[in-house]
Amino acid sequence: MNTSWRIGVDVGGTFTDFTLFEEKKNYLFNFKTPSTPAEPAEAVGNGLIYLIEKYSIDPSTIQYLGHGTTVALNMLLERRAKPIGLITTKGFRDVLEIGRQTRPNLYNYEIKRPEPLAKRSHRVEIPERIDADGMVTLPLDHEAVEQAALKFMRDDIDAIAICFLHSYKNADHEIKAAEIIKNSFPNAFLSLSSEVLPEFREYERTSTTAVNTYVGPRMQLYIQKLKERIAGLGVKCSPYIIHSNGGLLTIPMATKFPVKTCLSGPAAGVVGATAIGIEANQKNLIAFDVGGTSTDVSLVLDGKPFFTIERNIAGFPIKSPSIDVSAIGAGGGSIAWIDDGGALKVGPQSAGADPGPIAYNKGGQDITLTDANLILGRLNPNALLAGELPMDVSAAKLTLKEKIAKPLGLSVEDAAAGIVKIAAAGISRAIRSVASSKGLNPMDFSLFAYGGAGPLLGAVVNEEVGSRVIVIPSNPGTICARGILLSDRSFDFVQTVLATLENNGWEKTLTAFKQLTCKADHWFKLENIPVHSQVVKYYIEARYLGQSFEVRVSPTISPRELTQEQFVEAFDTEHKAQFGYDIPNRAIEIVNCRIEAIDRNNKPPIRKNLEPSNNAQPSQRSVYCGSFFGWKNALIYNRDQLSIGNSLKGPAIIEEMSSTTFVPPNYNVSIDNTNDIVMEIIQ
Repeated sequence: MNTSWRIGVDVGGTFTDFTLFEEKKNYLFNFKTPSTPAEPAEAVGNGLIYLIEKYSIDPSTIQYLGHGTTVALNMLLERRAKPIGLITTKGFRDVLEIGRQTRPNLYNYEIKRPEPLAKRSHRVEIPERIDADGMVTLPLDHEAVEQAALKFMRDDIDAIAICFLHSYKNADHEIKAAEIIKNSFPNAFLSLSSEVLPEFREYERTSTTAVNTYVGPRMQLYIQKLKERIAGLGVKCSPYIIHSNGGLLTIPMATKFPVKTCLSGPAAGVVGATAIGIEANQKNLIAFDVGGTSTDVSLVLDGKPFFTIERNIAGFPIKSPSIDVSAIGAGGGSIAWIDDGGALKVGPQSAGADPGPIAYNKGGQDITLTDANLILGRLNPNALLAGELPMDVSAAKLTLKEKIAKPLGLSVEDAAAGIVKIAAAGISRAIRSVASSKGLNPMDFSLFAYGGAGPLLGAVVNEEVGSRVIVIPSNPGTICARGILLSDRSFDFVQTVLATLENNGWEKTLTAFKQLTCKADHWFKLENIPVHSQVVKYYIEARYLGQSFEVRVSPTISPRELTQEQFVEAFDTEHKAQFGYDIPNRAIEIVNCRIEAIDRNNKPPIRKNLEPSNNAQPSQRSVYCGSFFGWKNALIYNRDQLSIGNSLKGPAIIEEMSSTTFVPPNYNVSIDNTNDIVMEIIQ
């Protein structure tokens, strides 16, 4: 029997995670290796070399390689790239700088907007004009575009955004400008707003195109290095990159539209959490992924994650469909520190993978959340990554005493417990905020804890959230990598309509979908996607007349089969679900029509089909279980010792390669039919 392998890889700030699936025998394996922030592709290569050797894999039998990356996100957060150039319609040079008049932090006078990605001297106005109906009122000035290209060459600007007014209606001027620039400057990285975001709203379109341009050259270089490393190992398949809406992009698409990958890894985690929740009959989840650097929180209602069309990343508005994930700076590597007022803080600074926590003995100088959990006995110093990364608890205690406990007049134990409590409180606030923003009560949801540190903090976080059930999947530290194996290849197509139903809006909507369907069919053909794998999802973004922003309606049938009356009913229902009210007699304006073209991939099983080993008996060690319970003698289980149907009572620690689960004395644990740990509070 020939083997066939599928691999999901997620590059995080601290660890790079791998999920390996053998299709013939339905075996699922997981692996983690420290990330290499200076060159992320190195960790991917290191992990693949290890897996190929460990499982005697013929690299040519790897049929699929999906990849989640933080390269684009880190570029924005750290502002490590060169400034970009922007050419735009005469009179619109300062759109990026003016922005919107909203103030997210109304009373904080110290917060400043980030500097535009294109300096004012690198924003060039071009005489040209297309009106709101797509008609040319002033032809493109070719000579002005040529002069702009020469200026950028002189100023060593090799990434250029092109964003002309109303190009979402008529892209001819942007296309022609790109051709002119390419003739003079063939090596320039170009982004056209009519390709990146063919929608109205000038500021958001310009901002999204600028971000795409800013991260483009670095992403291009990274993808090239990734391809070379993979090919050098003998892997013949071309990798896919997961994008922010949970789908997969081909290498050419990810290179052209890197802005779509800004939330690559977190989106994959939500895909995995949703699929596992459905399998476990837990369809209402608040999923939180605690990694080494940050915590990502998302909401799953009735087996479907929430999506958003626009989000703000590092101060820059980005308009692109994405799974709605909220991130805070709280992870296993989050640094504990004392502020000027003598208060203990945790994060958002992180020790990351290099140098990492004190206990890693890699030169770290700051106490982290991981060090605190180690001191409290919740982490086994010899069990991290199945013993591959031993930790020095004595060094952690000594540094904690000197830097935190002594200055605050606390015992080492109380200081460590305080660090954990503060980090958990921040995650709890994020969870309550995500739920309340949708008008929902977090107590009505199950918590889904994953990531390397999620199961360790689940019960502590739940002290403030109050959910009845905490679900912890098998191999929780690699759920993002597993989610990549559960993702489909997809691409979004959008067209702005801007018409009320009373003004032939429905007819214009049907026309727009007809044109979008042609684009989706062309994409299916271009990507060689077989007919039986093709799926199309339809979205209509609309608003009550007079509103500023729209609500997304997802018809379950093709719009050509949907009546106007059915749409109105669906829109009113969705508006009420999101905002708590509807206005039945108000005119409705269609804003955008959107199609998501999907290639349904073969999916691996949610759980691995390996029989657990029940030979070893649980060991014991002293674990600090909070100020109420104090130190308790806890049973220490290896996760492979627990079979479906098993149950136990806290205090307990459940260890596995990718994570550790802390079970306080007031929780019962059972292993459900999908091999998930289900923790329930003892009433």
